[in-house]
Amino acid sequence: MRQAVRQQAGRIDAATPVERDRAVDALRAFAILGVILGHWLVTALVADGGTLRTASPLQHMPWLAPVSWVFQPLAVFFLVGGHVATRGLASARSRSRSRGTAYRHWLAARLSRLFRPVAAVLTLWTVTAGALLLAGADFGTVRTLVKLALSPLWFLVVFAALTAATPLLSRLNPLWPLAVVLHVDLLRFGLGGPAWLGWVNVAAGWTVPYTLGAAWTRGELDRRRAAWTLLTGGTAATAALVALAGYPASMVGVPGAAVSNLDPPTLAAVTFGLAQCGLALLLRDRLRHALRRPSAWAAVALVNLSAMTLFLWHQTALMATTATGLLAGRLPGLHTRPDDLGWVAARLAWLPVFALALAVCRAAFRHHEQGGRGRWARANPRAGQGGSRVVRVRRDPDGARSRGARRV
Repeated sequence: MRQAVRQQAGRIDAATPVERDRAVDALRAFAILGVILGHWLVTALVADGGTLRTASPLQHMPWLAPVSWVFQPLAVFFLVGGHVATRGLASARSRSRSRGTAYRHWLAARLSRLFRPVAAVLTLWTVTAGALLLAGADFGTVRTLVKLALSPLWFLVVFAALTAATPLLSRLNPLWPLAVVLHVDLLRFGLGGPAWLGWVNVAAGWTVPYTLGAAWTRGELDRRRAAWTLLTGGTAATAALVALAGYPASMVGVPGAAVSNLDPPTLAAVTFGLAQCGLALLLRDRLRHALRRPSAWAAVALVNLSAMTLFLWHQTALMATTATGLLAGRLPGLHTRPDDLGWVAARLAWLPVFALALAVCRAAFRHHEQGGRGRWARANPRAGQGGSRVVRVRRDPDGARSRGARRV
């Protein structure tokens, strides 16, 4: 078994183009897995009088806020997204005589990969919600479940809008959207402006790391000094905003809290994201070195092949486990109030079960995301006789089809 795993890892490593930046894929994989683990750790579905309601251990144990600093890596995902999109659009235009045609084809490929897996989620939860209501389930419970299941979609909508605006954003200085976030927060919190104004930051806040990714593509963040500036400056600004300006310490939403750093994004969430981006840029060389190992690279590659599937179905995996567990009664860490360390210990024990449920979802729905990617063909039918050529048809992160060949 171990030998077969090593051989498979070796094949994946051998088929990877030499020029591919493996650190980019690693950062994307870490961001996706961080979001999944974060949701599994801070999202509780409490069984109370025949209904399920959401709760969070951060409500009852606010000193656990540092957990959210580790498991809220959305800025890194937008950083990588801006980097890959800018690079991919430039590559598509270089291969086409028409810039407009190149943009349309590139955007269609990008959005297709983003939204192809969404149809399965929407279909399943439409049917599930209807069945639960017809069976007499409490409306509040059904609403809670559907809201959790579809909550990842807000991210895709924002990411898709930024992707479509890549031609405009690829040259935008990140200081401009950062200034918008600053002024929105000044109006909201300093001058008593309307709360709805904060939703401007949904676009402006995530544009900051996205345009940082474009600056990375342009070579403006290659020096370690730039990464250190982002890390230290972002950390200092976030600490000052939390300690002196009254921003929440948690970087994720907490039910019942007066202000959320994430819904919509605040200045503290954006400066925290700057620190994360700086750290990600500093780790690039170490990641490239670590991913020379075929086993490490194979794990990262497999996560990236199903990134959207894992992201879209991880909440469903949590809820499926919770619903199944109800058959055995109220189980600690699954249906009980998240108000003590006992709950935390029990929730940690449930993580492998959530992971198993997500693996089932991945096996069932990954074809909606992968399509024809990852298919292998032998150009020489006499495989294994030396010098045979392995040709892999794949899709790069920029959505373009390409053929990578290696002698094996």
